[in-house]
Amino acid sequence: MDKRIFPLALGGLAIGTTEFVIMGLLPDVAHSLKISIPQAGHLISAYAAGVVVGAPILVAYAAKFPPKRILIFLMIAFTLFNGLSALVSDYYTMMAVRFMSGLPHGAFFGVGAVVSSRLAKPGKQAQSIAMMFTGLTVANLAMVPFVTWLGHQLSWRYAFGVVALIGLLTLVFLKFLLPYMDSLRTTTLKDELEFFKTQKSWHIIAITAIGFGGLFAWFSYITPLMTNVSKFPTDFIAYIMILAGAGMVIGNFLGAIMADKMRPALAAAILLSAMILALVGVFFFSENKIASLILTFVCGVLSMAVGTPVNIIMLRSARNSEMMAAAFMQAAFNVGNSIGAFFGGLPLEFGLSYNYPSLVGAGLAMTGFILCLTFIRKYKPVI
Repeated sequence: MDKRIFPLALGGLAIGTTEFVIMGLLPDVAHSLKISIPQAGHLISAYAAGVVVGAPILVAYAAKFPPKRILIFLMIAFTLFNGLSALVSDYYTMMAVRFMSGLPHGAFFGVGAVVSSRLAKPGKQAQSIAMMFTGLTVANLAMVPFVTWLGHQLSWRYAFGVVALIGLLTLVFLKFLLPYMDSLRTTTLKDELEFFKTQKSWHIIAITAIGFGGLFAWFSYITPLMTNVSKFPTDFIAYIMILAGAGMVIGNFLGAIMADKMRPALAAAILLSAMILALVGVFFFSENKIASLILTFVCGVLSMAVGTPVNIIMLRSARNSEMMAAAFMQAAFNVGNSIGAFFGGLPLEFGLSYNYPSLVGAGLAMTGFILCLTFIRKYKPVI
């Protein structure tokens, strides 16, 4: 890995850990705060809402500054609010703090994606962005399982303490390894926002938000799915998260290779169609332990593989507003997070089994797939 991109990957490790660890600790958080599991799922939505709000607003304000300074500021805020997440003791305060924790997320990746692409060798843009997102995959392979285990053994609060510690380390490496760059803004904010008045921009955002919503409908409730339907013991959840993380590592590089070798929109369509099949498989076969483990790995692969192609679609479509476009994409991913957690939780509110969120997810993925096909048909000469 290019040492200049390492601080971005480390920041991704911190962000990926805080975003996904709560899914492995959902029953623990619910019990501690004296709320139901679907209510605890709203904490996932609160974080995602913070990303959606923070990504475009913070990028719009900060883009006039050098990216190194922006990234350091964002990581300071991220570290502070994740530290507070380890301390709060009631549900509504936790909702507020999780929202604040999400604010720097999208802007960090939005700025980082453009910095990574600028540092990339010719023809390696997708792979350079994928290297930044390596932190997310390592989070799910190693850090999320570790802090999930730690949370089960001690307290879920330790998980957020670990995240704050990684945030502090990221600040050190940002200071010493990330090179100085002039402001990435090459046009006025008004000109940057012109792209988002087009149907094309919102078509891409809709593909991302709805398509990824399918995966988060499954992943948000993976712990109760595996313990109540697949009948794994709670102590085994950390290993299941490792399996999902291993899939994400492979998926990260698979998506980058596909985006460099074929049209990114076609790559996204192929991966979304595979996502539909995998989520339907989760619904029908989760009672079988071996099948549930295989499907966890496959869904892990697909969860990261789709990310790079859709990011490349957006960056290529928004030539003069790349940083704002990357920020909007992070907002879109987390709209998907929020949509998935919310709609995936609806069957549970009506007393249905924990495999039903994956069926909701398949419906969301199908909608994303259809949107992707219409995008390819409309913009085939371009993307």
